[in-house]
Amino acid sequence: NGNSKYPGANYIVRPDGKKKKITDETKEQLIEEIQPGYIVERHLMDGDISIFNRQPSLHRMSMMCHKIRVLPYKTLRLNPAVCAPYNADFDGDEMNLHIPQTEEARAEAEILMMVQTQLISPRYGLSIIGCVQDAITGNYILTKELEMSRNDAIDILYSAGIDDFSRLSKKEKISGREIFSMVLPSDFDFKGTARDKTPVVIEDGMLKEGFMDKANLGEGQGLMLRNIHKKYGQEKAIDILGKLFRLGTKTLVKIGFTTGISDTDLPGEANNNIKKILETSYIDVDNLIQTYYDKKLETFPGKTMLETLELKILERLNLARNETGKIVAEFSRTKGSKVLNQTGTLIMSDSGARGSPLNLAQMSACVGQQALRGARIVKGYKGRTLSCFKKDDLRPNAHGFIKGGFKEGLNPHEFFFMAMTGRDSLMDTALRTPKSGYLYRRLANALQDVKVEYDYTVREASGKIIQFKYGGDGIDVSKSEGGRINVDSIIANN
Repeated sequence: NGNSKYPGANYIVRPDGKKKKITDETKEQLIEEIQPGYIVERHLMDGDISIFNRQPSLHRMSMMCHKIRVLPYKTLRLNPAVCAPYNADFDGDEMNLHIPQTEEARAEAEILMMVQTQLISPRYGLSIIGCVQDAITGNYILTKELEMSRNDAIDILYSAGIDDFSRLSKKEKISGREIFSMVLPSDFDFKGTARDKTPVVIEDGMLKEGFMDKANLGEGQGLMLRNIHKKYGQEKAIDILGKLFRLGTKTLVKIGFTTGISDTDLPGEANNNIKKILETSYIDVDNLIQTYYDKKLETFPGKTMLETLELKILERLNLARNETGKIVAEFSRTKGSKVLNQTGTLIMSDSGARGSPLNLAQMSACVGQQALRGARIVKGYKGRTLSCFKKDDLRPNAHGFIKGGFKEGLNPHEFFFMAMTGRDSLMDTALRTPKSGYLYRRLANALQDVKVEYDYTVREASGKIIQFKYGGDGIDVSKSEGGRINVDSIIANN
């Protein structure tokens, strides 16, 4: 096909190493010239072996082997579930694609580096690849209380890649738990807990009790994915994971799911309560400041009176913010009603897919104290933080306490304080990266010749013993369940 038509080839390489480009003009001539021993550099095709990497490569899962699937357009695409080990997202990340050229290199990449072989992290012995974002939300809603007709259930399962419906009950209405159970193998048993400590029970591949959330579906969480991997092997595990993921996203497509600014709306009663809490905290802080001026404040051991005052004010304001957070959590939840009637933001936070109650509280009620290096903001002009405050003003506003939420908006001085803490954390991140990188390099060089000998001792190159048993317990973390050996299951299975 030449180099212009896919699938074709770009070059041929003669045995003496000379490279010739294939063009429409030279195509016919090269076909006649080609002989055994010539190398043809062809286009990539579906099923080719490749090595994919994202920098910084901080652990071995930053470089894994994938099979090529040729798609239109000029971006590298990958399954969202595999983003976690790469720490990749889709906001402009660049990645490297390597194509092993020899048969040996291909075999090695496929056997040692394939994504399936990297499911269990050597760091904590749990699945590093799990459901993320929409897949968690979808499965959470599905297993919590969704019901649908048999036709809809079959439709959703088929779109998730499941075509065996023999275990699906013949009833007209089918529960979300039953639909979810179709993905699991029929002889799978599991006992665990959800994020809110609700028991989760799976018997004979049926979810009998509880619901699915990040605690059992997420990466580096729970033992469900770990047990599937242990019992059925890596090929089946990755297949089940793929189906779980698709089932979650297809559920959301089916029922519709959204989040909007109205999720942060609060009833009048809640707003009044929040107002009261903040007013009380301001009065308490004023009282503290007054006791300080009266020189009656009890000092903490080893602190001056001013330092004690700062700590007490910080503590009081943080308490106020936490209390407003509780009110937001209480009022944003529709009492006793179904999951689907809750707001999208709340469902995401409950299922562990994204966000936390704190994010919601900061949006709708109170952003809280902006802290610089663990204390209130004191830097700025002489005797005050900004020129719009009086000198020696110790009240919350003058030292970076943001009273309103993000929805209400920030005042200019609040915005400036926020920019200060934002800059601080940005600097912190930028400085921490090279520090940890250099620390790791020194560690790696210091420990490079340490290995486990045949007598299970850990020794260095000269034979000096470092540990009598690897890690003190001789456990290979990547073959453990979250760093532990599950003795009960060993006894039960034998």
